[in-house]
Amino acid sequence: MGLAVAMGADHAGFHLKEQLTLWVKTLGHHPIDVGAYVVDPNDDFPDFALEVSKRITEGQAAKGILLCGSGVGASIVANKIPGIRAAMCHDTYSAHQGVEHDDMNVLCLGARIIGIELAKELVASFLNANFINETKYKRRLNKVLDIESTFIKSPEEKS
Repeated sequence: MGLAVAMGADHAGFHLKEQLTLWVKTLGHHPIDVGAYVVDPNDDFPDFALEVSKRITEGQAAKGILLCGSGVGASIVANKIPGIRAAMCHDTYSAHQGVEHDDMNVLCLGARIIGIELAKELVASFLNANFINETKYKRRLNKVLDIESTFIKSPEEKS
């Protein structure tokens, strides 16, 4: 089977996530639904962004898909997690180029911005892309990882 893909959405992205979960299966991948499981106008996108990110950082999923109203909030939260490289993409070029050049591992979508057909194209483009293991892309990714590690605090520093 294909990739394990963690998928999460708040109330604004719930219905699109339900449709995309089925789409991910038809593409030959294994969706891992981390919620929301019902429409709850009082739920919060950071909770689902954290759950998707944890599945990736803990090795349970290779990639993730996050949905909220605009895609912005989900992207902001996911990028707070070390090891996550999330981007909001509403065009297919960015959805695959982000993986190929930047090793993006979370696709963020705005469910109030795009419809199901474009979302399907974006998801397919994202899931079919692989990081291009060329010197310039590795160099750039290593710079990103160095920046990230500079700001990660050890448990002693957090207290």
